[in-house]
Amino acid sequence: MRLLLAVLLLAGSFLPVYAQESTVNKSEHYDSVLVPYTAFNVNVKNATVFKLDHEHVTNWELEMQNKLQYTNQEGNAVVRLYEDLNTPKFIEIGMGGPPDYRFWVAVNTPEDGYFMIHDEKKIGWTPDKLITATHSSSGGLTVSVGSKDAVSNLDVAGFTMRDFTVSGMTSASDSPPVTGGALTFSVISGDPSGNPIFYMPFMVLAVTIVLIVVLLKTKKRTEETKKVSDNKPSSS
Repeated sequence: MRLLLAVLLLAGSFLPVYAQESTVNKSEHYDSVLVPYTAFNVNVKNATVFKLDHEHVTNWELEMQNKLQYTNQEGNAVVRLYEDLNTPKFIEIGMGGPPDYRFWVAVNTPEDGYFMIHDEKKIGWTPDKLITATHSSSGGLTVSVGSKDAVSNLDVAGFTMRDFTVSGMTSASDSPPVTGGALTFSVISGDPSGNPIFYMPFMVLAVTIVLIVVLLKTKKRTEETKKVSDNKPSSS
């Protein structure tokens, strides 16, 4: 048992050093865009396009802080996330103006077209709450306002984010929906297995199990040897 304790202490002292050397995850990407209010004063057919610097594959988390100043309660701010601008697959997040603060989430796919997933017409969001959207290979899509989930674990058949668009008008004759402020759009992505420290707990567990098995076998052999020695007749 002393040997096992020594190995565990050694592994514990090695872990912080290993962590310091392995905290850089080369698969991790981060993009942040400050979207000015003028970008929303366009028709949805002529939406303002933002191309992200990085490709956010499968496992990503998006945060949006909406500090736009709406013209009236009919005003909307619509954000669409795209894999490819040339294909009809996108995730739409819409935020209406005060006092209703309507909030909705929709998905458009080549197979099923446009369908609304969530539509809260009264106080669906407020400017003081962070809007988050996460996607993973195992959990699908989840969209939240503050701590409240609007959409949870929706399967969208995978989603790699490369671009997003913003708009606020449904037709060219609409009045500008916003007159000031901005929307902060931040997204981070990465594969946790891309960081070697991800595997460290499994390595420590494997070494511990092997040592326990070895120690048990050694103890068993020692007891058997002692038993044989005790049963051996002594010469007089």
